[in-house]
Amino acid sequence: MRFHYIARGIIFVDGRILLAHQEGADNTFLPGGYIESGEKAEVALIREIGEEIGLQASVKAFIGAVEAGWTEGDQEHHEICLLFELTVPELDSDRPPQSREAHLEFLWAAPDDLAAHNLLPESLLPCLMNWRGGYHACWGSSFGRLTP
Repeated sequence: MRFHYIARGIIFVDGRILLAHQEGADNTFLPGGYIESGEKAEVALIREIGEEIGLQASVKAFIGAVEAGWTEGDQEHHEICLLFELTVPELDSDRPPQSREAHLEFLWAAPDDLAAHNLLPESLLPCLMNWRGGYHACWGSSFGRLTP
């Protein structure tokens, strides 16, 4: 099994959420990325936002966490994703930021349109729909019921 420890940011401007899309993929995800060994989650997220869009972000609040699992070929994957609300003053919801990474692009979406953009992991959707710009701690999971 391959384990992924991720920090993702909710950037909410004028009623819209910033989404990332990887070239060739059919899904979107929240901006952010891997937390390196020994790195604080907030520091990793601010570093990742800087690498992806070249702007300084600041953490406003911890929102919650989601977990997801999937299979690629013969490889099982398990992800724990920590969610933070971010502020990035330079962003304008009328135009998405320019990506600094050739494989990524960004777009703005209304909360009601997140499912149509195939936001992954799916366990993010209930968290974001309940949050909508206000603090509500959440935990989401794509796994079924726990069994003893």
